[in-house]
Amino acid sequence: MSEYPPFQFGKSRFNQDTFSGRFRHFLDVIDPSTLFVSEKRLQDSIALLEHFKQGTLSSGVTDLNIFLYSLSLTVLLLQAIIHPDSGEKIFMPFRMSGFIPFGTPVVVGLLLPNQTMLSTVFWQWLNQSHNACVNYCNRNASKPAPFSKFIWGYVGAVTSAVSIAVGLNVLIQKASSLSPATRLLVQRFVPFPAVASANVCNVVLMRHSELSEGIIVFDDNGNVVGTSKVAARHVSLIFLKALNLV
Repeated sequence: MSEYPPFQFGKSRFNQDTFSGRFRHFLDVIDPSTLFVSEKRLQDSIALLEHFKQGTLSSGVTDLNIFLYSLSLTVLLLQAIIHPDSGEKIFMPFRMSGFIPFGTPVVVGLLLPNQTMLSTVFWQWLNQSHNACVNYCNRNASKPAPFSKFIWGYVGAVTSAVSIAVGLNVLIQKASSLSPATRLLVQRFVPFPAVASANVCNVVLMRHSELSEGIIVFDDNGNVVGTSKVAARHVSLIFLKALNLV
């Protein structure tokens, strides 16, 4: 416990001024173990956080350091499960902590050899459907936006992914100058540009309202200080990097 800084509500338990601190914070965000938290533990965590906000210790607490350490883990748990704006539970496959375990089978499907046109379309559609749901469920909900904007983002992402993947496959098959072995090798890399470009389209279209209108920002005390388009761009950029890296 000594390696962690003193608990501060709303801040990471790792030093965000260092690469290792940011890296470990990101590992916390995508930690799959938070997927297996029971409803009882979740409610206990909510109660523990309420005790802290009210300035009281829960019954049975004898060591303040242990209490604060448990509190930091509690906040991490709630951040992984509960949407910060709506206060609702995020559906398990669409949490950031569920992106790897639920997204890995889709990635394997994208990389399967000797795919037909139909299988290429299916895996690209499934991948972008999952990404779109993750994007929507982890959106900034402080300002309401019409659901139609998210539908257009989803359609745009799927269309771009399928078009690029199918188009590249057709071009490769018609490239008579390539040997069969080279053609097969190049086809293995087709999913990457299709997925990467579609992810850009996904984030830009589904978060267009945030980028154009901005998101609400708060000060250190949780008070609203205004709306910022710059903050919205930074959030979307970070989310886009996370999707492409994971």
